[in-house]
Amino acid sequence: MRRAGKPKAIRPARKSKEDLTQKAYNALCKMLLFNEIAVGQKIHYLDLAEKLRVSPTPVIQALKWLQFQGLVRHENNRGFYLEDISLDEVEQLYQMRSAVELTLLNRTMNRLDNAGLALLRASLEAFLQATQTKFSKQILVKDMEFHLTLASLSGGRTGCLILQHIFDLLYLKYRTDLLYLNPSYEVHKKVFDCIVARDFEGARDTLSRHLSKVTIDVLALIRLNQEEKKTLELDNVQRLKIGGSTR
Repeated sequence: MRRAGKPKAIRPARKSKEDLTQKAYNALCKMLLFNEIAVGQKIHYLDLAEKLRVSPTPVIQALKWLQFQGLVRHENNRGFYLEDISLDEVEQLYQMRSAVELTLLNRTMNRLDNAGLALLRASLEAFLQATQTKFSKQILVKDMEFHLTLASLSGGRTGCLILQHIFDLLYLKYRTDLLYLNPSYEVHKKVFDCIVARDFEGARDTLSRHLSKVTIDVLALIRLNQEEKKTLELDNVQRLKIGGSTR
């Protein structure tokens, strides 16, 4: 009888290019979310590749993905940079968000069952718990999850993908300004109560007014931050001129 040979060691499967690109993409999104990359700052992909222990190729692919999404820009012979803030873009994003959410709301009201209602209630409670903390990012995330849960119950996959992309752009590119917002639990609760009561007009009106107010508040915050930034830049220029003239 032939003796069994020594079992061969099982080698771990190599990660595919797609897995490595996803890893780089997730790392870049995390950097954006935690303000580790400033607007206009060059993204040093070689350093990031070394940090992630991957080759530069998946990092470059991830950056191209972000460029396609409008989060970064590529300048020939210079590299990738975090895209500048645009008031016009923010306004357009919120207009699209409102159109998508209100369209999906109609489908949600027609399809909602007890299981879906339980999911929405759990999302609302998670948002309430977040508002009782001091963590602005957590509040924004739970706010986003409530709106995405409401949209997902519509069964409209395409609309949900569009809405997710809009949130990605807003929360990754404009997160510094959005952190100053104070999402209202009472408004979300009113939308939920209208849905429970099958009051479509009430839910639509409340959601529409909520999104309009958020749009106005975000645009006002961005304008204020841009004005403060310009003032600080002018002050620095003046200090440099005064410092140079006294030498």
